[in-house]
Amino acid sequence: MDDFTIRLLTIQDAQLFFELIQTNKHRLEDFFAGTVKYTQTESDTIAYCETIAKRIELKEYYPYLIFYNEKLIGFIDFKNIDWNIPKAELGAFIDVNFEGSGIITKSFRYLLENVVKAHKFKKLFCRISKENYRSIALAERCGFTLEGVLTKDYRTTKGELIDLNYYGKQL
Repeated sequence: MDDFTIRLLTIQDAQLFFELIQTNKHRLEDFFAGTVKYTQTESDTIAYCETIAKRIELKEYYPYLIFYNEKLIGFIDFKNIDWNIPKAELGAFIDVNFEGSGIITKSFRYLLENVVKAHKFKKLFCRISKENYRSIALAERCGFTLEGVLTKDYRTTKGELIDLNYYGKQL
């Protein structure tokens, strides 16, 4: 895949993951609040990666890292997995220095194809703030359609209750 690679996060990635979060913290605080909360220090990040490793084993969570020339530049996760359907929610971000490069779209599409095949998901969804134009465009480019608006569905780190657009993709 071009000059970037994608793989599951491991405990050995803690330092790189910590650096990526810290570099982009101001952009992530509201919508990756849990990730920011659990990566305040390097030791917090190691503990968080250990917890994530257990969740991967239990098939509860799949966080993928995007590397460009061996530098960690992005993150896409499959979360809130419901194996009864089966479905999962996707979240994604890319380092501010790589926005607009097309890497996040290619990575998203690659994971949609490969993770869906591996886990046989029947539906994927994204909950996106109506102000997050880049994420909305990413979801739409990857075949997600707006299914509705979830009113007062998310509390930002500033305490504001906001509406989220619900984008779904049938598989």
